[in-house]
Amino acid sequence: MSETTTTAVHSADGTAIAYELHGDGPGVILIDGAMCFRGAGPMRGLSAQLDDDFTVLTYDRRGRGQSSDTAPFGVDRELDDLDALLEPLLDSTGTGCAAPALLGISSGAALALRAAAHLGDRIRSVVVYEPPFMPEPFVAGASDYTAALGAALAAGDRDRAVALFLGRVGMPEQAIAGMQQSPAWQGMTAIAPTLAYDDAQLGDSRVPTEIVARIAAPVLALAGGASPEMLQYGAREVAASARNGAFDVLPEQGHDVDAAVLAAGIREFLRP
Repeated sequence: MSETTTTAVHSADGTAIAYELHGDGPGVILIDGAMCFRGAGPMRGLSAQLDDDFTVLTYDRRGRGQSSDTAPFGVDRELDDLDALLEPLLDSTGTGCAAPALLGISSGAALALRAAAHLGDRIRSVVVYEPPFMPEPFVAGASDYTAALGAALAAGDRDRAVALFLGRVGMPEQAIAGMQQSPAWQGMTAIAPTLAYDDAQLGDSRVPTEIVARIAAPVLALAGGASPEMLQYGAREVAASARNGAFDVLPEQGHDVDAAVLAAGIREFLRP
């Protein structure tokens, strides 16, 4: 079976979650990180690299792209969203392999880990790329970001919220000022409230060892060889905390990983 669709499912709270399917084979769900969705981010490119061998589901996390949103937010609501997405994916694959894999990048990796622990044997395997969990000396900085982001969003200052995020991921102030003058800025501020959703998935920014230890499926945690040690840390510690975890480095890659390189590094792991 080969299929491409763009439609929506309704999560447990009624939120419409837009998704599309590409390809043929065992199922894989791709989970975006902060500020990304189907129309703006890495997952369509990654889907194109994988859909010769897999049925790939990409979706807009709640509050972004073509998905709706329902207040108040809670981290479990995004688990409900993924639960709802399992049915159309399984209906489409027709492979006899009922359990799909999850693949999350950056803060989407944190959501993938929570979902894998929640969904249990309904998940075949998990791949995470550079989950941004922090070593202990950096936890206070993460807490400061959470407080500042919450204050900005509570005040309705979406420009400030996006600027805080960009600064948090290392963009210099001059570059942020330039971004504010670009056509892309309005699209970023439109989904600024979802920055709090990603921050919530990361918790206090420490590696969620208890959550990872509950995952029954194999976990492959990846980092880029060109990324700073702090970004490699999260992947390494996730692998160490998993029951069946492995860690690997993709040479010459950074946080903005090349889709072809990532696909080549995970293809065999994703097979049933």
